Amino acid sequence: MTSGFTEDFGDETTPGEAVDDDVAADHAVDGGGMIDGACMIDGGGLADEDSVGAAELEEADGPGLRASLEAILLVADEPVPEVLLAQVLERPRGEIDAALRALAAEYTADGRGFDLREIAGGWRFYTREDCAPLVERFVRDGQEVRLTQAALETLAVIAYRQPVSRARVSAVRGVNCDGVIRTLVLRGLVEDSGTDAETGAILYRTTGYFLERLGMASLDELPDLAPFLPENIEDIEDNERTRA
Repeated sequence: MTSGFTEDFGDETTPGEAVDDDVAADHAVDGGGMIDGACMIDGGGLADEDSVGAAELEEADGPGLRASLEAILLVADEPVPEVLLAQVLERPRGEIDAALRALAAEYTADGRGFDLREIAGGWRFYTREDCAPLVERFVRDGQEVRLTQAALETLAVIAYRQPVSRARVSAVRGVNCDGVIRTLVLRGLVEDSGTDAETGAILYRTTGYFLERLGMASLDELPDLAPFLPENIEDIEDNERTRA
């Protein structure tokens, strides 16, 4: 009985100890796995989250300094001072100066068709000097905007009858010319020259740019247009003045 008890106890104890050792070993493995794994996974996870967070933060803050400078200078119609750029981008002026000079050097080294120059106390994009003939050809030929027939007729009436009101121009052409005159004003070919003393209507005249485009020194060089005007032009004008 005792022997059996001892044997049973021994049998129970030994495996129990073995089981405890195995459990301890398993616990050690699991613990190590959990600790090491947790450190690796959690640590890696934290690192990834930090990276993502930093990326999101950078994106939330906006584009980088170089991209910001390029965007601003691209729309500038005159040299932009470093002080203004520093204020807008909220960066030290020294950092702005260094970034601008780095961009200028990069454009030159890459042989771009444009470069960044410091002129008149500021910075601005300019086309490279050796590209000037191509740019001139493009602007002169490729981007030349031709006037419509209606615009040409309206411009001719204004040129010969100036200063003239829109009502009188419309009377000569026989159609409403308000939209066409606005277009000519936007093109810089026609401008406001005051108001009619009797009717208060706005009067229009041609501009110096008009003469420049036609290659004339003055309006006296305009060819005679009388044969092309209606014979009753004066009567039409009187009628339009009465209506106004």
